[in-house]
Amino acid sequence: MRAHRFVVLLLPLLLAAQSLQEFEKKVTEFTLANGLHFIVVERHEAPVVSFHTYVNAGSVDDPSGATGIAHMFEHMAFKGTESIGSENWPEEKKAIDQVEGVYDRLDAERNKGVKADLQNAAALEAELKAAERKADSFVEPNLYPRIIEQNGGEGMNAQTSWDSTEYYYSLPSNRMELWFLLESQRFIQPVFREFYKERDVVMEEYRMRVESEPQGKLLQTFLATAFSAFPYRIMGTGWPSDVGHLRRADAWRFFHEYYVPGNITLGIVGDVNPGEARRLAEKYFGPMQARPLPPLLHTLEPPQEGPKQAEVESPSQPLLVVGYKRPDQYSKEDPVFDVISGILSSGRTGLLYKELVRDKQIALEAEADDTFPGGKYPNLFMFFLAPAAGHTTAENEKAFYEVLEKFKSQRVDDVTLARVKTKTRASLIRRLDSNPGLAGLLTNYHAIYGDWRKLFTSLDELDRITSGDVQRVAKECFVPEKRTVAYLIAPKQAAAGGAQ
Repeated sequence: MRAHRFVVLLLPLLLAAQSLQEFEKKVTEFTLANGLHFIVVERHEAPVVSFHTYVNAGSVDDPSGATGIAHMFEHMAFKGTESIGSENWPEEKKAIDQVEGVYDRLDAERNKGVKADLQNAAALEAELKAAERKADSFVEPNLYPRIIEQNGGEGMNAQTSWDSTEYYYSLPSNRMELWFLLESQRFIQPVFREFYKERDVVMEEYRMRVESEPQGKLLQTFLATAFSAFPYRIMGTGWPSDVGHLRRADAWRFFHEYYVPGNITLGIVGDVNPGEARRLAEKYFGPMQARPLPPLLHTLEPPQEGPKQAEVESPSQPLLVVGYKRPDQYSKEDPVFDVISGILSSGRTGLLYKELVRDKQIALEAEADDTFPGGKYPNLFMFFLAPAAGHTTAENEKAFYEVLEKFKSQRVDDVTLARVKTKTRASLIRRLDSNPGLAGLLTNYHAIYGDWRKLFTSLDELDRITSGDVQRVAKECFVPEKRTVAYLIAPKQAAAGGAQ
C-alpha cells in the first residue's frame, strides 16, 4: 500500500516533467521531399542514440496467395546490401539471377499439374539447389549485424505484426552517421540475399509456433473463426502452403508497393543534434525515390450475426479463448477498452484473477488483451483462460460469463477506476523514460494517428473516462452475437461431444 501511494504521489511530478508543452521543446520534426518523415528528440543524459523505423505495412497487407511476405521482410532486414554482405556483388547478382531462372523453369514445369514431367522437375530441383549453393558462396554471413555490434550497437531487432513492420537498435552517439548509412542502403539497395534460406526458416518457425504448439493452433483456429473475410483471420507467419511458394519477385513487388518513403516514419531519440540529423537524413535518405502511397485495404469484415464456436483437439492442457468484436483504435471508445482490460485483467488485482484463480481456484490463468490481433482495423477484445487441474473449459467458461455479467450490471467503484488509470499512466511513463521505448512510441503514434502528440493527449482522454463509460461500453461489447469461442480439448472429449 505504501509503494502504491508513492507512485500515485509521484505521477503528477513525472507528468509535469513530461507535459506536452515541455516535451515539444525537445522535438524536431521534418519530412524529406520524397515523403520520408523523421521525429528527433534530444536527450543528452548519456552518449547514446536509439533509432526506430516504422513501416506502415504488416501481414494484413499480404497479397492473396502470398501470405507471409510481410513477415519475410523481418527475416531479410539485416542481410545486407550490394556493398555489405557480399564478397563479390557482381558475381553474386549473376548467381542470384541464375537461381531465379532455374526456379522459373521449375515453376513452369510444376504448373503443368498432372501433365508435369516428374523426372524433369526432379532434375530442376537438383539444379536449383546447386544454383543456391553457388549464390551462397559469395555471401559474407551476418556482416551487416556484425558491423553494428562492432560499433557498439545494442538491441538490434525487427518485428512484424498484423499492422506494421518495425526495425530498431541503439548506437553510441558518435556512431550516428553509421545508422544513416546502413539504414538508408537497406531501402535504396535491397538485395533480398539468401531469400529461400530464410523462407525455410519461416516455415520452421510456423511448425514450431503453430503446428507443434497447441496454443498456436488454438489461436490460428480462433482467428480463422472470428473473422470471415478480413485478413486478421490469418496468422502473421502466413499459411505454409503460401510461404513455401514465395519468390523473390513477390518480395520485390511488396517492397515497391509498401516500402515507399511516405509510408515510413523514423524516430531518433538520445544524444543527437537535430540540425546534424537533418543534414544526414538529406544526405543518405534524400536519394530514395518518392513513390505513390499503397492502396488502402478495401476488404470489410461482414457483421457478425450470432455467436461462433470452434474446437481444436490436443492431448495437452485444455484452454479456452473468448473474443468479442470491437471497433478499431480510432474509435472514441478505444481508451475505455484499455480501462476495462485493466479492471478485468491486471495481474492479481484483476477481477478475473480474483474470481477464477484466487477464490474459485478453477483456473491457472485468466488474462485479457483488449486489442487483438491488431488495432488499425476493427478487432477483438480477447480473453484467455487455462483451467486448473480437475476443472474443465466448460466450468471456466460458465464462471467467466458470470464475472462478465456481474461486471456489466454494476458500475466500477471510484477507487478501482483511479487505480487502473494510475497503472495505465505509469506503464506509459515507463516507456517514455526509455530512449528505445520513446522512439517506438513516437513513430507508432505518428504513423497510426498522423501526429505523435496523440501520445500525450491520450492521457487526457484517459482522465475523462467515467464509471458510466466503462459500464456502457462493456454492455455494448460483451454480448453473445459479437462472441467467438475456441476450445483446446482432449480427443476423448471431442469424441464424447465436445467441451460443452
